[in-house]
Amino acid sequence: VPAIENLFRSYPQLRVYEDDIRGRYGMFEKTKMSIEREEGLERFTQGHKEFGVMMTEDGGVRCMEWIPNAKAVYLKGEFNNWNLVQYREIGFGKWKLFIPPNRDGSCAIRHCSELKIVIETKDNQRIERISPWAKYVVQREANQGFKWRFWNPPSSQRVQITHTRPNKPDRLRIYEAHIGIASDRCEVSTYRHFTSNILPRIRDQGYNSLLLMAVIEHSYYPSWGYQVTNYFATSSRFGTPEEFKELVQTAHGMGIYVMVDVMHGEASKNVLDGLNMFDGTEACFFEEGARGFNDEHDTRIFDYKKWETLRFLMSQLRYYVNEYHVDGFRFNGMSSMIFHDPSKHAVQQSSFRDNQNSQYFGMQMKTDGLAYIMLMNDMLHRFYPNVITIAEDVPGMPALCRPVSEGGLGFDYRLCKDAANVWAKLLNDTRDEDWNMHFIRQMIRENRVEEKRIMFTEHHEQNEVGRMTMSRKLMADSSMPESQQLTPCLDRGLSLYKMTRLFTHAFAGQGFLNFICNEFGHPDWVELPSPSNNDSYQLARRQFHLADNQQLRYKFLNRFDRAMNKTEERYGWLKSNQAIVTRAQESDKLFVFERAGLIFAFNFHPTKSYPDYRIPVERFGSYKIVLDTDDRYFGGHSRNQPNVEFHAKTGHYDNFPNSMMIYLPSRSALVFSLSNLAH
Repeated sequence: VPAIENLFRSYPQLRVYEDDIRGRYGMFEKTKMSIEREEGLERFTQGHKEFGVMMTEDGGVRCMEWIPNAKAVYLKGEFNNWNLVQYREIGFGKWKLFIPPNRDGSCAIRHCSELKIVIETKDNQRIERISPWAKYVVQREANQGFKWRFWNPPSSQRVQITHTRPNKPDRLRIYEAHIGIASDRCEVSTYRHFTSNILPRIRDQGYNSLLLMAVIEHSYYPSWGYQVTNYFATSSRFGTPEEFKELVQTAHGMGIYVMVDVMHGEASKNVLDGLNMFDGTEACFFEEGARGFNDEHDTRIFDYKKWETLRFLMSQLRYYVNEYHVDGFRFNGMSSMIFHDPSKHAVQQSSFRDNQNSQYFGMQMKTDGLAYIMLMNDMLHRFYPNVITIAEDVPGMPALCRPVSEGGLGFDYRLCKDAANVWAKLLNDTRDEDWNMHFIRQMIRENRVEEKRIMFTEHHEQNEVGRMTMSRKLMADSSMPESQQLTPCLDRGLSLYKMTRLFTHAFAGQGFLNFICNEFGHPDWVELPSPSNNDSYQLARRQFHLADNQQLRYKFLNRFDRAMNKTEERYGWLKSNQAIVTRAQESDKLFVFERAGLIFAFNFHPTKSYPDYRIPVERFGSYKIVLDTDDRYFGGHSRNQPNVEFHAKTGHYDNFPNSMMIYLPSRSALVFSLSNLAH
């Protein structure tokens, strides 16, 4: 491991696991060297250029598949009235076919015509399958199986790449979204609707990156895209591949980075339109026996010891970067990639608080899965230095975001649930007057050295059916028209909603994530249509009109969200060093910290305001308020005047060289900047 000592300097407690770390790195290095020697990583990770069914430059069609259990393989479709055309075996379980062009030079297989692969297995079964490399599949009916259609549009129908990729952001303000719910209507929304109506909102709100869920094709809509069936196909329920490409292009024109969710730990158990039993056996791309199944999720688990599994998964990533120009990926279902028994890991997490590192080393770890993650990250960052990879599900794992050369897994960011857990605990179990400032401070208790974290108050998991959104917890069923009296419940809810989001945004991370419509406190959770709700779309939509209606108080939260992002864009706290806590006063319920040259002052007390409250200050000078949760423009009471200057005075106070007197109203937060920087 070339730079393992760098890792131990940051994590001296990991030295006891040196053998494990070297073992992972050894398997990564051995696999990488084998690939380089046999095929070269460049070719190996672009399997989409060789496998599947694709048109050649002269109008012919080249086909190749890996089907290790096949005795014979055929292609049939509308192009030849469903007659069988036989592949030839070329060794190592691979089968090849070439179909010449028509006499006029046109492609023998018409664009969007239906295809099927027919496989004669070694035990004499005849089965029909969709190519794992299919680029476009269409659902027969909602939540039913897919038909495979040959995607080869004429050049006149292809989206031309007109916008260059935005520069890689040095910090992330992420808008997490699901295409299907991104409209007010009770229907599955589309790429086109998102492009025309939602992207401008995201840009105007000050988000610099978009994280799209459920883009990779999946037959079961309520799975949120986690049960993937077709890894190289964008979901056709939202539109065509070209329409998705147009979405990405439009986002790039607005300066927005686009990332998508991928599932490299598990896949759908579907047989007829998925990868499961593709060659008639349980094996093929997956582990055999009990280890090849996740019964809790009803999914299959990949086998990272297999050459063709590695080719398939890494090629998917390169295909989405090359074909659709996506800028990054969030990896979901990682427990299945790193643990032999992911269900046992969920139980263990709570029992390792004293020595959390130990749960990520030892016999329970899947070394081949860890080596694959290292290989994948190493490959992506080698070929695409500006790509961003985000790890979900394992926020406490050490070295998750350290370079592969140090023995780390190589991710750029990890999604961190610490803030969401803190707020959920306080809102669910604690009276406002009993909120503990030191408990809030625990958001950075387990900060991993030099590892970038994306924080959130809630994301899609907190907005799923059966869970109460933060907006609903705080404001219940309060009436939102501005013409009606502001009740104590609503006043509290609006205030704490803004304060918790600002604290999460500014305190601990290098990225902030917002789930679609939470920027304005969308009241409802998301419940995708399924038999359990009679296929209702009532809660499978996001009501953007609530924020647009100037008669409703949702506009205040929307305004604050925009102002918060714009303030971060200007001062750059997400890319600065970790916050320095200058005051965490338990009896007063005050929390003050400095970051990026700004002072963030929070008064969580439900009733007490503090005039002439003295706080420690690092830098001498005059300060102005640049963001105030209590501003009337944000639905507050404007208890501070916006243009008043606050003067820091020299003289040590609480171990800081200066101090300043401020007025901090109850349930409010202020952000101060030096006056010469506040204009």
